[in-house]
Parts: sequence; structure tokens; C-alpha cells
Amino acid sequence: MQTTTPLLLTPAQVAAELGVGRSTVYELFASRALRSVKIGSARRVRSADLRAYVEGLS
Repeated sequence: MQTTTPLLLTPAQVAAELGVGRSTVYELFASRALRSVKIGSARRVRSADLRAYVEGLS
């Protein structure tokens, strides 16, 4: 069975993927190092934006 990557990730999911805490994810949002979208009052990260962030790390 093939699993699909969700289009949008919660900050908790992003934190788990990166191996950091949620507060670090929110710091990345604030510094604009990691792009996010706002849906109502919720923050979400596009899978492609998370991938681009990781690929840009050196």
C-alpha cells in the first residue's frame, strides 16, 4: 500500500518531521524561514514548502 503525503501539515506534524519542538516551528514562521498559510486561525505548512526549507539547509 502506498501512503500519500498530506498537502498541508500542522505545526505539530512539522515539528515531528524536523525533530524539533512546536515553539521552534513558530519561531521559523516568525522569522519567515519557513512559509506557512493561515486558514481561519490555524497555521498550516504546505508539504512543498517544508521540503524546500529542508533542501535549503546547509
